[in-house]
Amino acid sequence: MPLLTLGIGGYVYVSDCYRADEQAAAAMVQDGAVGIETSGSVTWFIPEQPTAGLIFYPGGKVEHTAYAPLMRACAEQGIICALVKMPGNLAVLNADAADGLRQTHPEVTDWYIAGHSLGGAMDAKHAEDFSGLILLAAYSTKDLTQTPLRVLSVYGSEDGVMNRDSYEKDRANLPADTTEIIIDGGCHAQFGCYGAQDGDGTPTISAAEQISQTSEAIAAFVAAGSLCLSWQEPNPCRLSARPFGYFCENICNVMVQYSPFYGTV
Repeated sequence: MPLLTLGIGGYVYVSDCYRADEQAAAAMVQDGAVGIETSGSVTWFIPEQPTAGLIFYPGGKVEHTAYAPLMRACAEQGIICALVKMPGNLAVLNADAADGLRQTHPEVTDWYIAGHSLGGAMDAKHAEDFSGLILLAAYSTKDLTQTPLRVLSVYGSEDGVMNRDSYEKDRANLPADTTEIIIDGGCHAQFGCYGAQDGDGTPTISAAEQISQTSEAIAAFVAAGSLCLSWQEPNPCRLSARPFGYFCENICNVMVQYSPFYGTV
């Protein structure tokens, strides 16, 4: 009887999740700009001419299709995206899901791994053979300081879910040149489209705006890698997200205007 009770409890736990909303459903519809293909537990968002690839792990207890708007926004900027459906909506149950996915599109050679919340934490454990790691409201418990890995960390100023003490403590696990972006008015849940999340702060921008700023940050980060750009700050640079284009500087002092972000805090 105790085993039956435990089994029922476990089933209820993994079955109960935050569901994707109508905005997410709309982003799953294929159009001329982005092709959508689902194979097994992976949904691909495919631009006409991909310049880089991204494998995405959803947040814990969140339906994976809630991140379709973000994946579409990234694909519209030339990044082919693999959105992974996790068993029980928990990335911890399939942390190796990225294995083999890159071989599906051998024409793409520049691959990044990204994730939201729990998904990002699981990414960080398996990121070393990727071009870069993208953490959305997440942090790494694994020491990555001695790796050549490029890291982008993004979170909202109104995030009430992410443990800030743990984030600050585990920031020491990231490379010194990690790029950190704080989205003014953003919250924890609005990296996806699944409604309000328990314990989260009150956002002052829409989910569409937060997703737009996030996709621009990801595109800029990926472009910087492709152009052999780097941030040369001695400590992680903290940027505030802005809605207008500014610039980044490469190691040869060549100014390439591609980024919607500027400034340091």
